[in-house]
Amino acid sequence: MSERKLWIDHVTWTRSFIVSDLASLEDKSDVLERLLKNQEDIGNSIKPYYGEEAGNKLTTLLKEHIELAGQVTDAAKNNNKNDLEKYNKLWYENADKIARFLSSANPNYSEKTLKNMLYKHLEFITDQVVARLNKNWKADINTCDKGEDHMIHFADILVDGIIKQFPDKFK
Repeated sequence: MSERKLWIDHVTWTRSFIVSDLASLEDKSDVLERLLKNQEDIGNSIKPYYGEEAGNKLTTLLKEHIELAGQVTDAAKNNNKNDLEKYNKLWYENADKIARFLSSANPNYSEKTLKNMLYKHLEFITDQVVARLNKNWKADINTCDKGEDHMIHFADILVDGIIKQFPDKFK
């Protein structure tokens, strides 16, 4: 499966989870299960290059990313400012860990660039949640589209770095 497809799925299933969570839909747990499977798929995608342990580590960090996103969403939904601040801080710290992990695995990745990309991703997710809570459907849709474009670019950065690090695997 291509990195682009994996990261588009990440955006798609994150959005589905946001919709299900905010509307308290019955499919919330099934959507969450599918979203967590996507995190496993992303982790598995790096195993051919970085090994089993690294792939599992990325999966763990990404599942933490999803768990924290759910806590941020629930805090926003319940207008719990203390929890929102707490989980949002942890969410950004998780983005830092992901950027640090990826940049330590591949010298072609700038930790700062990855961190900025991940922070922008979190901003897009937050903007979607806020737009949905405010019933601003056009802003929600627009932000989702921008977020998908952003994550396609993120996937391209990851792939470019892998190709530079392992050129023999791409001849």
